[in-house]
Amino acid sequence: MTAQAVLVPGAVFGTIGALAAFPLRLAAREVERQHGHLRRGVTRRTTHVVFGRTFLAKAGLTKNGDAEIERRVAAERTAGRTLISENGFLRLLGLMKAPEASSLSRQSLIEQSRLSGGDLDLLSLFDAFEHDNEPYSFRDLILARKYAGLVAGGATWGSIARSVHRSGPVASLTAKSLNVGSAFGRADAIYLEGGQSELDGQLLFDLGMAGSAGDDTLEELFAEAEAAEEGGDHDGAAALYQRCLAIDPTDAIAAFNRANCLRAGGHAAEAAHDYISAIKLDPAFVEAWFNLAGLMSEQGREASARRHLQKAIALDKSYADPVFNLARLEFDAGNLLEARRLWVRYLELDAHSEWARVAAKGVQFVDLQLAQKSAG
Repeated sequence: MTAQAVLVPGAVFGTIGALAAFPLRLAAREVERQHGHLRRGVTRRTTHVVFGRTFLAKAGLTKNGDAEIERRVAAERTAGRTLISENGFLRLLGLMKAPEASSLSRQSLIEQSRLSGGDLDLLSLFDAFEHDNEPYSFRDLILARKYAGLVAGGATWGSIARSVHRSGPVASLTAKSLNVGSAFGRADAIYLEGGQSELDGQLLFDLGMAGSAGDDTLEELFAEAEAAEEGGDHDGAAALYQRCLAIDPTDAIAAFNRANCLRAGGHAAEAAHDYISAIKLDPAFVEAWFNLAGLMSEQGREASARRHLQKAIALDKSYADPVFNLARLEFDAGNLLEARRLWVRYLELDAHSEWARVAAKGVQFVDLQLAQKSAG
């Protein structure tokens, strides 16, 4: 029996890390068939974030990888987005069998296993249990107790999750003894049956059948481009994003990211071209409209900047940044009443930041000017 698909029409899924068990292009096709949208990365329109298991695997190769995962998870949760594991995503689409019926709540699992809530949530997000969220099963409780014991022995949630996915089906671990690798000379590994062998084996899907060389190349290129961009290598990142676009010319986020890198590298004309390309691919890509407006403003093209900011505001009425920038543009143009209206709107969206203080001062300044004009 397969899971009943309950994908909400219009939902926008973003991915952090490539999917380990299923090609993204096939998942995107199925999401579109069910009237949703799937994109690499996360934008303001993203409603659901899928954490691919390759993100977990690559984090294990860096010193602070797990901390970076925790930071991203916290950021997306704070932004109000729904977080979904890779298996949970495939179940949602009806592409993966649902586990057996379950009845344990998250709190009950925490109390009975003594696994911390934070570790439970992260292990669930990277499919270390049968279920990716509540209600959990009795098998999940057995696993949670084993994981709690490993944590008590010095293991981290990340080392547990990575080892689990080298073991075969998660449910098979319920009948095996797990030990912390530090007892056998390796702190970042979990061992089976008294430490005779490290967890090893195949992932839950046959990757040779599920994926293709093209999929793997594209996902690796995109991840490499993101890393280069984050590291400040804007020219290198732009070249990598261009290679991504050569493979998939319909990827609006790759075009947007390349535009950001080109802009940072001082290539304004090329950056404008790629922002426009991103908008053509996804007319509702509000960040592309906003960043193109910023680029136009830098070049002294105020009328164009104004139009793009107005479009960004029309697309996302809760997006505070274009409201502030448009207010500043109107103020510089001498349109004080319009600037005041926009600053008041900005304060409705953001009342506490440094920019909010600037907006409040702007309102006060316009009020003073109007009062002096009235008195004169």
